[in-house]
Amino acid sequence: MQNSEATGPAWPKPTVAWFGVAVLVVAFVFSIADRIIIALLVDPIKADLELSDTDMGIMMGLAFAIFYALMGLPIGRLADRHSRRSIIAVGIFLWSLMTAACGLARNFWELFLARVGVGVGEATLSPAAYSMIADSFPREKLGRAISIYQSGAFFGVGLALIFGGVAIRFAAGADSIDLPLIGTVAPWQMAFIAIGLPGILVAALMFAVKEPARHGISTAKDDEISLKQGLEFAFRRWRVYIAHFCGFALLAL
Repeated sequence: MQNSEATGPAWPKPTVAWFGVAVLVVAFVFSIADRIIIALLVDPIKADLELSDTDMGIMMGLAFAIFYALMGLPIGRLADRHSRRSIIAVGIFLWSLMTAACGLARNFWELFLARVGVGVGEATLSPAAYSMIADSFPREKLGRAISIYQSGAFFGVGLALIFGGVAIRFAAGADSIDLPLIGTVAPWQMAFIAIGLPGILVAALMFAVKEPARHGISTAKDDEISLKQGLEFAFRRWRVYIAHFCGFALLAL
């Protein structure tokens, strides 16, 4: 009996597949950096916007995490039906723009909405990225490709530390920075703008990545899985998912 890998569409050329992984790694780097840089700028943000510790907890947790988690399911559904490359590109553009918008915030609600935008944008990346990688490599090479993609998280932390450290250093010796068209911004605001705007170039770069053919998925309309069936599948295996979620929660700590 032939398996789906033997009868399915051809795999992309190695150079094409690895180029796609490289671009996704860069996207993941910016995703993590844009996500965590706020944690390095807590003190100057609190001072300038007159926010409390609770307010900052909301910015780093609720504003980002809730919308990031909730949007994962519908975006995963979109990734099953539409161009994953385009979904990721739109997401990168959104979270990059919203990261820069954090640097333009003048009060609690402006910063809150910008952080929500970062969460919604970043929710597009992993569901579509893992799907693209799985369709770009045969099973024996898939583990290596995924591990390389996941390494982007560590580089993203490093990038955030660099920009955050520079902002903190400038904050100690400078009151403000004058930018064309924008006006006067504080060093912490400049950090958000500087780390956010380059991501727009990464969004454009995504369109140089070739959308891989889908493997192991029937094109017949009758074989499509409904959202209800997908949820039932997950609930029947709740022990696996609970262990998975708890493991990732501990990893985040």
